Order: sequence, then C-alpha cells, then structure tokens
Amino acid sequence: MRFFIPYVKVAIPAPIFKMLEAVLELFVPLVMTSIIDVGIEKNDKTYILQHGLILVGLGAAGLIMSVTAQFFAAKTAVGFAKDLKSELFRHIQTLSFSELDTVGNATLINRMTADADKLQTGINMTLRLFLRSPFIVFGAAIMAYTIDPKSSMYFLVAIPILSVVVFGIMLGTIPLYAKVQKALDKSLLTANENLDGLRVIRAFNMQKKEEKRFKEETESYASKAIYSSKISSLLNPITFIIVNTALIAILYNGAVEVNLDVLTKGQLIAIVNYMSQILVELIKLADLIILLTKSLASAKRIREVFEIGEQR
Repeated sequence: MRFFIPYVKVAIPAPIFKMLEAVLELFVPLVMTSIIDVGIEKNDKTYILQHGLILVGLGAAGLIMSVTAQFFAAKTAVGFAKDLKSELFRHIQTLSFSELDTVGNATLINRMTADADKLQTGINMTLRLFLRSPFIVFGAAIMAYTIDPKSSMYFLVAIPILSVVVFGIMLGTIPLYAKVQKALDKSLLTANENLDGLRVIRAFNMQKKEEKRFKEETESYASKAIYSSKISSLLNPITFIIVNTALIAILYNGAVEVNLDVLTKGQLIAIVNYMSQILVELIKLADLIILLTKSLASAKRIREVFEIGEQR
C-alpha cells in the first residue's frame, strides 16, 4: 500500500470515468425500447434516425470516458510497479549472502519480474472494473425492475446464485495459485543451479540425474498450474448456464405479457439486453477476481522478501 498511496490522486479519476461510462451504457436499452415501440411500430423513420444518432452519441461519449479511465488507471499501475520494483531491487542489494542463499536467486528474480507485473495488471484492472461491473449488475437489475417488476424477479434469483459461484471459485483458487508460484520458483532454481554448475555436472557425469530432477519439477509445476486452471475454467460455463436459464425464463414470461399487452416488445428486448449486460459484466468480474487472487498471492510473495531485511 505504501507504493500505491502516492498515486491515489491519479487513481481516483479512473473509477469515476468508468462509472460515468456505465451510466451511459444503462441508457442504451431504454433508447432501443423507444426506437422499437415508437419508431418501428409507427414506421417513423425520422424518429428512428434521431434516436439512432442518440445511440451513436452515447457510444462516442462512452468511448471518451473509457479511454480517459484507462489513461489514469495505466498511469497509476505503471507508476506503482516502477516504484515497487526499484525499492525491491534496492532492498535485495542490502541482503547478506546467507539471506540470498536461503531465499534463492531464482525466486528473487521471479518475484521482482512476474509477481510485480501481476500486481501492476491487478491494479490496472481493479481501477477499471471493480466498481463498474457491480454498478452495471445492480443498475441493470434496477432498470429492469422499473420496466417490469415481475420479470425482474428472475434477476433477483440469478444474481445471488452467480455471486455464490464466483466467490466460491475465488476462495478455492487462492491457495492453489500460491502453490503454483512456489512450484515455478523451484523449477527456476533447478535451472539456475544447472547453468551455474554445468562443468561440475559434466565432470561427474550427472546429466541424466539432473535432467530427471528438472523434468519432475517442471511436471509438478505443470500439474499444479493445469489443476488451478481447470477450477478457474468452470467459472464461465457455470455463469453462462445460470444467466441463459434466467434469459429463457424472462423470454417465456415476457412473451406471455406481450400477448396480454402488459409489456411491449421494446420493453421485453430492453429487459433481455439488461440481462445480457449482467452476463458480460459478471464474466468480467469473475476474470477480475481470478486476476486479483493471483495478484494477492504475488503481493504476499513480494512482502516476504521485504520482511527478510526487517528480521535483522
């Protein structure tokens, strides 16, 4: 956090502009509703053209908001990573030889590069999506409720179920990513040892033994990485199943209400669009949560390096 605090003022505009973009996005289905129910229903081409231009305007404004948010998010994340890597490198230079041998060069290199990069990406994506995605999810549910309270009940059922799935998989993968990183460290350490002791290994004819050891460690890393990826990969299909089931229920109920003139065709399409927005944002949120679990594991590993000097 001490590396992030200097960039707080730069970071604040990123989620604000993302929220503004989200607000504009929530208005799009309402404009579509008016085009269908008024413009197409009455064959009013002027009305369709006018509201079509409104859609273009909403898209252009949303693009400007998105690019602005990305600028501030990237500036914050890159500045944070620069300071973190510089301080981490300086701290490693202060470690004694015994401390360096205890930790290992391979893991120090990995933590200063791959782990720091994961934190940079995590901060960037968090500033862009952490507030935007939940806002779209709940905003779309509220907008759907204003159109048709009965159809919006499906939103109220789907969102908690999706939340349980997302956070359940997140909690299950956090410890797995830490194990994957440790396995990678071990594999890199073996590779460095083989490069440093190449002449000794050849002198004692130990090539086959070292090849076997390296193969076992890389296979261990691969199995852990594949296992964690398999659990993470369950997220998208389960999310799709839940949301599409809700969509089927909405379309079935909406079709009945359209026939009874309780709901217009444009309103039904708007409700479907809001559910689709929820699907897209939940997938983004799920990917963000998976990225955050990796970032938290990397943050813990970097913190461990800083703590080595504090123990002296």
